[in-house]
Amino acid sequence: MSIRVLCIQHVSVVVSDTRRALAFYRGVLGMEVDPQRPDLGYPGAWLKAGDGRQVHLLELPNPDPAEGRPPHVGRDRHIALGVADIEAAEAALREAGVAFTRSRSGRAALFCRDPDGNGIELLEIPHCPHSTQEDPS
Repeated sequence: MSIRVLCIQHVSVVVSDTRRALAFYRGVLGMEVDPQRPDLGYPGAWLKAGDGRQVHLLELPNPDPAEGRPPHVGRDRHIALGVADIEAAEAALREAGVAFTRSRSGRAALFCRDPDGNGIELLEIPHCPHSTQEDPS
């Protein structure tokens, strides 16, 4: 018998300053804080990523090196977040002064890093198959 994985429920990223990380994840990426996060004995936040999925920010000492990471995030550990409009995502990153690279595969995707160097892929998926959020258009 084997385990049958049904979905990814959440991913966790280590951050050095929750407020600074929230300025990126809420302010630039537009993610909403989930107020259900219990007191875990350290700072952090849970962010809604659609259809019950979450990104957890953990303000803890980072065991990973900050230096020496690949310049293109697609060749590093990263989380991929579906977005409705890659052009709007690019504009938001530019406006916030966040450096990014385009996907080398030709897909409608951008790669960037959060303020702590965690890799983020923004991938255009106009109608994410698991999203329950209403399309604002």
